[in-house]
Amino acid sequence: MEPLIRNIADTALWVAVYRADETERADAVFKDPFARKLAGERGAQIVAAMQEGRKNSWSLVARTYLFDELALQYIAKGVDMVINLAAGLDTRAYRLPLPDSLQWVDVDLPEITRYMDHMMEHEKPNCQYRRIALDLSNRIERNILFQELSSQGKNILVMAEGLVGYLSEADNGTLAYDLSRNKNFKFFALDLMSPGILPLIKNEMGNLLEEANSPLIFAPKEGEDFYLLFKWKPIASKSKLKTAAALKRLSSEMMKYAAAPEPKGPKGLFPWSGVCIFENRNR
Repeated sequence: MEPLIRNIADTALWVAVYRADETERADAVFKDPFARKLAGERGAQIVAAMQEGRKNSWSLVARTYLFDELALQYIAKGVDMVINLAAGLDTRAYRLPLPDSLQWVDVDLPEITRYMDHMMEHEKPNCQYRRIALDLSNRIERNILFQELSSQGKNILVMAEGLVGYLSEADNGTLAYDLSRNKNFKFFALDLMSPGILPLIKNEMGNLLEEANSPLIFAPKEGEDFYLLFKWKPIASKSKLKTAAALKRLSSEMMKYAAAPEPKGPKGLFPWSGVCIFENRNR
């Protein structure tokens, strides 16, 4: 029998389940009316197979909320293009209140792109939207795309939600370097883990990711400062745990952990994950 998570593309299915669950709450902090359809039966099966199931769904709810808020904040400040790397089943171009003039580009593997083309073919995006099929591990092809997109915008935000944790340190470095070389890529947003939280997340996921040959591996000891070498200056970072606490998505047990102060700078063995925004200093 094939594993539930066959490859990294399938991780998007269980993320969509959590977005659907949040959407259906009376007090939802975001609405994604497409999520349940996109997740499908397989997404529900993956969540059911996880050791903690929906117990820790707060993490992905907080992540979605933070990326939503970040995108809207920087668009309001003048970002004219958003490039969404490894977009998965993301529907922000359809569900967020976006200006008509904004360019939004989702980039992901051909398999996911074909799926989204089919599932969203009758839906209308809220901005100028493109979906591009590309294997981002192909450095030559991605640099051709980066150069093309950089010439089409002046103030570009690159987002990488749920991507960097699956890449090696070397691959993260080359991706960050390739992005910073494009002067119009002004901002880079991603979610990051500390070394202290990585084993906890692996335990929650069980063997599902390892069986799919897509383990989470990147949790730099330098934290956000890892990206300084590649000309990305940290601007701000927000903890997913503290965000979930503010959104009232934590159990009483988890609220005790959220109340603990976080160390400044690199988190080391302190269990932390959050959403970070960087500014391009390669000018």
